[in-house]
Amino acid sequence: MDIPTPLKQHSDNFTQRYCRYMRARGLAYSSEKTYLYWAVRFIKYGKYKNQHDIRSEDISAYLEFLVIKRNISPNTQKTALNALVFLCREFLKLQVNDLEFCKSKKAIKLPVVFSHSEATAVINALDYPFKLIAQLMYGSGLRLNEALRLRLNDIDFNAGTVTVRSGKGNKDRQTLLAKSLYADISKQITQVSITHDRDLSNNLGEVYMPFALARKYPNHAKSLHWQYLFSASKISKDPRTGRHLRHHIMDRTMQRRVKLAISASNIAKKAGCHTFRHSFATRLLESGTDIRNIQELLGHSDIKTTQIYTHVAGIHHTGVISPIDK
Repeated sequence: MDIPTPLKQHSDNFTQRYCRYMRARGLAYSSEKTYLYWAVRFIKYGKYKNQHDIRSEDISAYLEFLVIKRNISPNTQKTALNALVFLCREFLKLQVNDLEFCKSKKAIKLPVVFSHSEATAVINALDYPFKLIAQLMYGSGLRLNEALRLRLNDIDFNAGTVTVRSGKGNKDRQTLLAKSLYADISKQITQVSITHDRDLSNNLGEVYMPFALARKYPNHAKSLHWQYLFSASKISKDPRTGRHLRHHIMDRTMQRRVKLAISASNIAKKAGCHTFRHSFATRLLESGTDIRNIQELLGHSDIKTTQIYTHVAGIHHTGVISPIDK
């Protein structure tokens, strides 16, 4: 569930105060959960009795412990580092000096990519509405949660764009909308509209509103254009307010369907939902799209992140011929 759980306003509990601080700083809920996880693990490691016992000097020892004893990946160690620096420097206001620790060696890994025929096979092995979600990930370069969180007002047929709101890094961006999907998306919008009318007749029809929009625009929660494009089949209870809302399809549901579709398509790759996004970027590079445009469509902050796809796409366009083919 990506709806923030309610917090006690005046609780002196450490985790409650820490979560209140992170929300006040505007951290994404996924970041909040990750940072809290590592804070709890760090406290258990140091056997601290209260927050005044926490020492930023222990961060290095803990990060080395994770590598040597837990054999964690470089990305996991980096996440733990960011979380603990945030905890000590930002929340506890402790001095965090240059940290020296054994770093997990990062291997350069190329992204797994579908060929066009493989992507099409996986998509065709999915049923409604999961097929359309996969088509959007492949056709627009969306991350899974970006596709699932789309609202009706994020689709612009006239401009041929999809607007991603509060994506990774809490950034908004626009990407292209494949014309071949117009008809299916229109049908999906019609289906959402029918479901929404039925919910309204049952005195329901509300949807989760981000940040303070629910208070600023109290009527928008029941408006059609704020409904999720891929709404869940059942009404769920908002843990913050106790209200009954219609949320979007859960990510684990889509991940399970895609895994089964990959297996049914006899594709022997370590692939998943994110592979569609990698494939989107690779197809654009192969067709000659400028890498800066791809960076913007994907929402990457650093061009180096986008350049990894040149290693996947470029090998077949260098003109080099294998000696065995000669």
